[in-house]
Amino acid sequence: MARVFVITGPSGVGKGTLIRGLMQRFPELELSVSATTRGPRAGERDGVDYYFLEPEEFERLIAAGEFVEHADYAGRRYGTLRSELADRVRTGTPVVLEIEVQGARQVREAMPEAVLVFIAPPSLEELRSRLSGRATDDEAEVERRLRVAEGELEARREFGHVVVNDRLEDALEQLTQILARELGHAPGRD
Repeated sequence: MARVFVITGPSGVGKGTLIRGLMQRFPELELSVSATTRGPRAGERDGVDYYFLEPEEFERLIAAGEFVEHADYAGRRYGTLRSELADRVRTGTPVVLEIEVQGARQVREAMPEAVLVFIAPPSLEELRSRLSGRATDDEAEVERRLRVAEGELEARREFGHVVVNDRLEDALEQLTQILARELGHAPGRD
């Protein structure tokens, strides 16, 4: 049985950066590409960063049961396609999902064997600074994401593992230890 790792937490907390570090340490780990109705940001590519879908197509896929999880976040839709997980689980390839809290709850229900990790910021002010500093969203979007984050931070108690991303290397080391335990080996070994 392949291990499915869910990395969740508020927008801007550093999930993507931490996952990139994990993938360097665990070369066998593969990233599930999420689908979204938001438009691509500068440099993002369809099928690599996300599957960028029109809202109508996203709804059609929901109706067809093609998502393991899907959620609304900050006025946009996000989801994990069943096809992104099926082959990996069948072949025993460990896979990581970078998803929102709503979606993580759905994965927990659908796949109780999944390992769920909540990434938290050291404070809301630090999260505000990170969201503003990455300059991908206007101030209204930053404020919307912060309002959502306040509710999401309440959910951290629901998850088996919580990692506070205060210092990147410390957070990455904590994640590495979690994955090493779950995979039954040290990083870099199959």
